[in-house]
Amino acid sequence: MQRYFLDDPFDESGRALISGDDARHITKVMRMAEGRKLIAVSDGEAFQSEIIALDGDVVIRKTEGSLPSNEMPIGVTVAAGLPKGDKLDLIVQKGTELGMAGLIPFEAERSIVKWDSKKSGKKIDRLRKIAKEAAEQSHRSIIPEISDVTGLDGLIRLAESFDLLLIADEESAKDRSGGSIAALIENVYHGQKVLAVFGPEGGISREEAERFRAAGFRPIALGPRILRAETAPLYALAAISSEIEGKR
Repeated sequence: MQRYFLDDPFDESGRALISGDDARHITKVMRMAEGRKLIAVSDGEAFQSEIIALDGDVVIRKTEGSLPSNEMPIGVTVAAGLPKGDKLDLIVQKGTELGMAGLIPFEAERSIVKWDSKKSGKKIDRLRKIAKEAAEQSHRSIIPEISDVTGLDGLIRLAESFDLLLIADEESAKDRSGGSIAALIENVYHGQKVLAVFGPEGGISREEAERFRAAGFRPIALGPRILRAETAPLYALAAISSEIEGKR
């Protein structure tokens, strides 16, 4: 069943409006008619709903109580050093499928790519669209928050609002000094927030690693092999999901 995120909540009568691109998708692509069922998500809750009117915009009415949530019990935000090409698109798409709560792109010292401030807004909008589509496809109840690009200082300031801080450091992988994901998240409980930092293709510089560690970030082990910039955050998300949700 198709899933759509509402811009405005259901009213007191249980009705809501779907407009814009989503309305066009319903009418032009899916060719839905009155009486067809879909899932509408409002304020983190999903409801089975029925189309009751089609006139440019789509009017729906919820027909049941909220559906069970598919969200991870902890919120995992990925901070990714700007990688080359379309790798960030992949991280957002697959990370959303794996339960990522948010993405913070940051200009790492070894990032070859530098975002032009005039164009970064369009790139962020593109990533937000990818996150929305992936959230619909994977039956999420929230769309991951895609933050504006930041630098090291900004990222460390943002880290103050998280409960557990992790960093994937290549040197920790080489000397096996990083802690296992299972051990590091063992005492993280429902509703807490985790921030995990991953470097670009060249990894995290030594100066950055020291800054992160001084700010309370703990190195994580991602197995004995060196992973690509786009693979590492997906590995970590999958491992956290397996550890947290596999025990339900």
